[in-house]
Amino acid sequence: MTRDNDTAGLSGEEQVTLRSPAELADALPYVLGFHPDDSVVMIALHGPRGRFGGRLRLGIPRVREEWPDVCDQLAECLIGGSERRGDRPDGIVLFLCQEPAEGESGRDVMERLRPLAQRLRTACGGFEVPVFEALCLSGGRFWSYVCPDRRCCPPEGVPLAMPGTSVMAAAATFAGVHVRGSLREMEARLAPLAGARAEGQERTLDMAGSRLVPKILGGVGCAAVREETLGLARRMMDRLRGAPPIADPSAADARDDGLLDDEEAASVIIGLQDRMARDRAAQWMEGPDAEAALRLWRALARRCVGSYGEHAAAPLTLAGWVAWSSGDEPSARVALGRALRVDPHYLFAKLLHQACNEGLDPELLRQCLRRDGADQAVHAAVHEELRRLDGAAAGAAPEPAGAEPPAADGGEHPERTGRRWPVRTTGPGGPTGPGASAARRRPEGRARTRRRSGGRGTRSRR
Repeated sequence: MTRDNDTAGLSGEEQVTLRSPAELADALPYVLGFHPDDSVVMIALHGPRGRFGGRLRLGIPRVREEWPDVCDQLAECLIGGSERRGDRPDGIVLFLCQEPAEGESGRDVMERLRPLAQRLRTACGGFEVPVFEALCLSGGRFWSYVCPDRRCCPPEGVPLAMPGTSVMAAAATFAGVHVRGSLREMEARLAPLAGARAEGQERTLDMAGSRLVPKILGGVGCAAVREETLGLARRMMDRLRGAPPIADPSAADARDDGLLDDEEAASVIIGLQDRMARDRAAQWMEGPDAEAALRLWRALARRCVGSYGEHAAAPLTLAGWVAWSSGDEPSARVALGRALRVDPHYLFAKLLHQACNEGLDPELLRQCLRRDGADQAVHAAVHEELRRLDGAAAGAAPEPAGAEPPAADGGEHPERTGRRWPVRTTGPGGPTGPGASAARRRPEGRARTRRRSGGRGTRSRR
């Protein structure tokens, strides 16, 4: 689950007023920075004019029996988190996004997900926060679960606006906002290779592990392996940096894969399981290093194939960190989320995910990282920000900078007809991220070893 504090992309001064369900549906990818697939998206509204605040995204649960509990948790997460930051939502807009399965229509999807939408509305109502709009986006159309007017929301649905033709698209283009494709496409850039290429890479990882892991665990050769890992990674970055840019992400990733051979990729993947090597690699986060480092970490994550899937936690977390440090929060959240899926106990990913959700300025982390190891740096920055937020919430919460002034009519919420949803990026913080201070840290110099069920070399969870 991802929880964001501000609207993606637009700066604090830009404002777009959304007046209809159609404009809301069109705005969603610009708010998130990507087109959500198979997702529940909830956005908090604040003030009499419905300023966008915190937002939350979660994959739609496949098991219907899980829907009630998940809905309660989502409502508590978004509303409770906003309250803890001193700005309770005045309403919520809800999106259910899922493409039709084979033999299914968009309207079938809408009807199948109707109980989920209703349960989410009930869960939010339990906190006395109304859902002003609930939309289903499927098959290039949208349906409203709230609007009874067939003129604007007919039973057959309404076609989504052509990309680039709406007021939101124009404002996003003016502000330099880039929609990064669909969530599925973003995750595909980090997915492991398949086929014969994966089989060869796994054999090479076996050989690299046999050569490097005893040195790392033995301690005597650990420093030499660390320097070898970082030097090899530097040479790979230089090679990627020298390749001309390609606009198409899939073609660019395929080209990068071809520039790296299996042996060097395996050596760096195994070497990055040493925490100190990973911490030093995390310092390639800015300036001319950032783009090449991000491409390298993505490519190495794709090389973590077969039984080495959990080894991807290190390059995935590094990819998330560099993306966030470079201002690409949507890509950062995708990478960090995938890192936590392959290893839910990976401390660096947990801390970065929390920091990103808390809305920390990455510069705070960069300053700490220049002094300390990655885990310590993120942990210190997160807790410093949490103390600041707790102190602010203890007093009277002031109106956030850039918030809408009170309405001239006394601040009453307008009726649904003609409701406007101004989009601002200086809205209040969203729910807090998961605590990570209790997570266990891998001892310095301890490497991951390949998981083999019941056999030797079982991978440590530390």
